[in-house]
Amino acid sequence: MRALLITGPVGIGKTTVAEAVGDVLAAAAVPHAVVDLDWLRRCTPSPANDPFNLALELRNLRAVARNYAEAGARRLVLAGVLERRSDRASYAEAVGAEIAVCRLKADLSVIRQRLVARHRDAELELRWHLDRAEELDGIFASAQVEDYVVAADQAVAEVAQDVVAGWPA
Repeated sequence: MRALLITGPVGIGKTTVAEAVGDVLAAAAVPHAVVDLDWLRRCTPSPANDPFNLALELRNLRAVARNYAEAGARRLVLAGVLERRSDRASYAEAVGAEIAVCRLKADLSVIRQRLVARHRDAELELRWHLDRAEELDGIFASAQVEDYVVAADQAVAEVAQDVVAGWPA
């Protein structure tokens, strides 16, 4: 199996692009699965020493990746936040394959517009997401978690094509 993790700040469009990458793979008749990692770690309360439930996410990913491989998936497209380059090995172990990482990038003003549209009725939620997007943008600028970067300020289909084109063979 080959795995790709699409990462970037909140609001950049990771899940939307992952779904579009799945569409590209389906059109090419490539057996695959798409997983939004947020759902694999969504559990309350999270441990004090793991506020984003990374350990739970990785445990669930192991099971999900195995199930998809047994079902015939040959490519696994993941959407999630990867903050530390050192965590790449944990994701590779969880999926049982080398993992390529594509970071989506856009100006914070573009991300802000997307988040405002998404959270227009929830001011506290919007504020948290705006703050987190800015925090992650800074983290990504120095952490170098990615193998390649794709501009996410264009049409989703174009972003997906660029993501697939950059995915190492």
